[in-house]
Amino acid sequence: MPDGAPSESVATAIEPAPLATIRAARGAVLAELGKAIVGQAAAVEQILAALFAGGHCLIQGPPATAKTTLAATVARVLDLSFKRIQFTPDLMPSDISGTEVLEEDAGTGHRTATFVRGPVFCNLLMADEINRTPPKTQSALLEAMQERQVTLGGRTYPLPEPFFVLATQIANEQDGTYPLPEAQQDRFMFSVLMDYLSEDEELAVARQSTGAVVPTFRQVTTARELLGFAAAIRQVALPAPLAQYIVTLVDSSRPTRSDGPDFIREYVTWGAGLRASQNIALGAKAFAAMDGRETVAVGDVRRALQPVLRHRLGLSFKADVDRVTVSDLVTRLAAAVPEP
Repeated sequence: MPDGAPSESVATAIEPAPLATIRAARGAVLAELGKAIVGQAAAVEQILAALFAGGHCLIQGPPATAKTTLAATVARVLDLSFKRIQFTPDLMPSDISGTEVLEEDAGTGHRTATFVRGPVFCNLLMADEINRTPPKTQSALLEAMQERQVTLGGRTYPLPEPFFVLATQIANEQDGTYPLPEAQQDRFMFSVLMDYLSEDEELAVARQSTGAVVPTFRQVTTARELLGFAAAIRQVALPAPLAQYIVTLVDSSRPTRSDGPDFIREYVTWGAGLRASQNIALGAKAFAAMDGRETVAVGDVRRALQPVLRHRLGLSFKADVDRVTVSDLVTRLAAAVPEP
């Protein structure tokens, strides 16, 4: 598939992939990504689980932690058309979704409106530093992320399938930024944290990235195969006790619950919504499928908690004063709710 060329819908008659195929693809993708990405094992696994399940990812971390490199390499290895948008304060919604232009027929002089597709028409869109553009432009992605379509001038244009958004933002940076609204954050299945490397890993990157050898990548999957992965992941069994466990965890994250943990009422202003329960369940299924298992285990649920809840809890002023992070609260929440 040419880079950046919109693909036609491939969702018709998609058969769920065998779990053994998903497990083998996971191993092959990780091997290919290892040629360019050093460390960041948890982040890579989480991004892969979200993409296999058909979800979007918000990638956070300090500068120079390979966020952009990872997104571009994932697109090459998964054989997806890829576009990157650098979000800036002057970016307009039409710069994302596209615009209508008037074209005049030289013979008749008749003018017709023609839709010129924006960069969102691809399989994998990288929204680089998404919090550097105003909410009006950020919201241009909402319909695309949720409905997989763009509406302009009363007409609806479907996006290629599959369609993923990997958005990046610099963690803890406030100057010149526009925090994502809660509704926009909720559209991301996972929030993935990419932190600084260890000293040994940084040494490996410094030697590898400044050498003369340029890595080549093998395409491991196709767009159609990814749709088969997503269909298979939804068929992974979620036992009733684990489903109840997920709902209890999410419900306990809300400070409005009178019998909830004291630390939640103390440090949280708003808790996770329904999509959190859905995405923990789907993420747990993805982790199980990537291991080749037909049934979710409690460990799969635990693996999904941090990336799903990391961007779905609003912290109070007291949390800021006491230097309590969302990750701290999710860890305490997991310890407070008994496992089934």
